[in-house]
Amino acid sequence: MIASAHKVIRCCRDLALFSEEPGRTTRTFLSPPMHDVHRHLSAWMRELDMQVSIDAAGNLRGVRTGASQRRLIIASHLDTVPNAGAFDGILGVVIGIALIEAFGREAPPVTIEIIGFSEEEGVRFGQPFIGSRALAGTLNDPDPSILDAIRAFGLDPAQLPAAKLSPDTIGYLEFHIEQGPVLESLDLPLGIVDTIAGQSRYNVTFHGKANHAGTTPMNLRHDALTAAARWILEVEKTANKTPGLVATVGALTVEPNATNVIPETVRASLDVRHACDQTRRSAVAHLLTGLTHEQRLDQPAVAMDAHLTSLLTAPHHMTSGAGHDAMILAAHVPTAMLLLRSPGGISHHPDETVLPSDVAAALETGVLFIERLSRDKSNRAATARERY
Repeated sequence: MIASAHKVIRCCRDLALFSEEPGRTTRTFLSPPMHDVHRHLSAWMRELDMQVSIDAAGNLRGVRTGASQRRLIIASHLDTVPNAGAFDGILGVVIGIALIEAFGREAPPVTIEIIGFSEEEGVRFGQPFIGSRALAGTLNDPDPSILDAIRAFGLDPAQLPAAKLSPDTIGYLEFHIEQGPVLESLDLPLGIVDTIAGQSRYNVTFHGKANHAGTTPMNLRHDALTAAARWILEVEKTANKTPGLVATVGALTVEPNATNVIPETVRASLDVRHACDQTRRSAVAHLLTGLTHEQRLDQPAVAMDAHLTSLLTAPHHMTSGAGHDAMILAAHVPTAMLLLRSPGGISHHPDETVLPSDVAAALETGVLFIERLSRDKSNRAATARERY
């Protein structure tokens, strides 16, 4: 599989050149370079006798008919953040095509559909998961600007209902880089996702009183930034003493933000994540007690399908702290996810990379997964027809 792994990596690096910005990889929802990505991957798909189409949400879809009409979807996203790396999202699509190639001219044991989602990151319109929500049938009342972008790309938004997944679908599998340092710290190539962590996001406001920095004694001050600093340390302390919890204060605005003025108002962000919703919400309740706050997001944790996950082979099970298209599909079809080591823990950055040996291990795991799925007689993996 190592030769196939090198081909996958070269393909991802070639696709990274299709960008809205010269010298940087930036490719947002249905921007012009997405046409180039579609052409490049469509050509490879057709070489493998796949039926290729682009649905009304701009998702690239290729189907290789198998010995059974039961359908496995292998998918991830084709869009990027600004100034991205070459592997986030798109690696999962390219691995899927390489798995089709691994079966050669023989029909795979099940029908396999490879999907490159048009959007996951939420960069262009601030609305993430457009592609996977169209597949799941949950892209309800999209913003008019999204519909305009679909038309500008040459597609008809009236056909969005036809973008839903096939009722013969028995499973969804996503390959993705870890986007973190855990697998590298364990010196492991792959990790099986059991749960995608739930997320809470808040804006928190601290109120004080502005005054002259030189003439106001320390014991007579009402410094909003000092209060915020103490709270930030409590956020750190709470996360450190709660296994599996991560909590981040990533943004601060200070007013009046002057060197010689005591801060009057501080606005801070809070991001808390955990695989257990109760643990996450308990931590949030503790951290927000007595504070002025505004909720921005309360996203429940999403468990992967235990039976489908059991068909994967890797030495480590883990929680994904980042959101993925898999969390959108999990409510509609049995879903599994496999993460590849991110060297240096780097993602959303031009230095993002993968190791050829890890990609080869992912391909070998994928082939074994497909063979196991084809032999699976448990009937525990409900089809999309049964779930809708």
